[in-house]
Amino acid sequence: MRLDRLLSNQNGISRQTARELLRQGRVRVDDQICHDGLRAISPFMQVCLDEDCLQAAKPGHYLMLNKPAGYLSATRDPQHPTVLDLLPAELRPQLHLAGRLDRSTTGLLVLTNDGQWSRQLTAPSAKLPKRYRVTTSEPIAEEAAERFAQGIYLERENLLTSPAELHLLAPCEALLTIYEGRHHQVKRMFHAVGNRVCGLHRELMGPLLLDSSLAPGKYRLLSTAEIQAVWAQPDPDHSAQRPAHVRLPAPE
Repeated sequence: MRLDRLLSNQNGISRQTARELLRQGRVRVDDQICHDGLRAISPFMQVCLDEDCLQAAKPGHYLMLNKPAGYLSATRDPQHPTVLDLLPAELRPQLHLAGRLDRSTTGLLVLTNDGQWSRQLTAPSAKLPKRYRVTTSEPIAEEAAERFAQGIYLERENLLTSPAELHLLAPCEALLTIYEGRHHQVKRMFHAVGNRVCGLHRELMGPLLLDSSLAPGKYRLLSTAEIQAVWAQPDPDHSAQRPAHVRLPAPE
């Protein structure tokens, strides 16, 4: 919502009065005087008129989880445990997943209550890198790297994948960086070159690298620097609000 609309629509102030209050420097956003009535205001920002708080800042939650195998990337499921079962009960209703992993896939999973921030990280148009450690059932063919760099045709979507980067670590192990997140994409890409994925672990999403100290099933809060690093990525829809600072929950 725009600041001028928040002042007038939600607080009984006329548009003309709102403009005058902004001109006089009586409106503060996150403790900074703001004259711009067109500024986008998110629920995570505090807005004050003189000494009165018109909108309290909603606390932002930004978590990194090392997902173990066997957990669904979902908020609830009647048959299988979900990744939210690994988090404190009081946080679960507030969070959504910023990108998903298959039940058998392990590694970096991000959860938040900030929809604009998660779109910044996951929007397909952003084309941020996602890196996986892949284990295959057969030795990886020499031509696989070139095939992945050229793009793999996906029949269901009738398209070529974006160029991907494959770096061999061992005959049956590699790091694969893709710039999309299509359904079972990594498994389908290896199937196209005559191989089968038997282990898949995500290490990186955009600027976020899985913390090597996190054991499977454990999580931690993202640092302010990590949160701001996502905001610093190119805006996929030119509308995301980049806050000057982020209000974090108190450390546990």
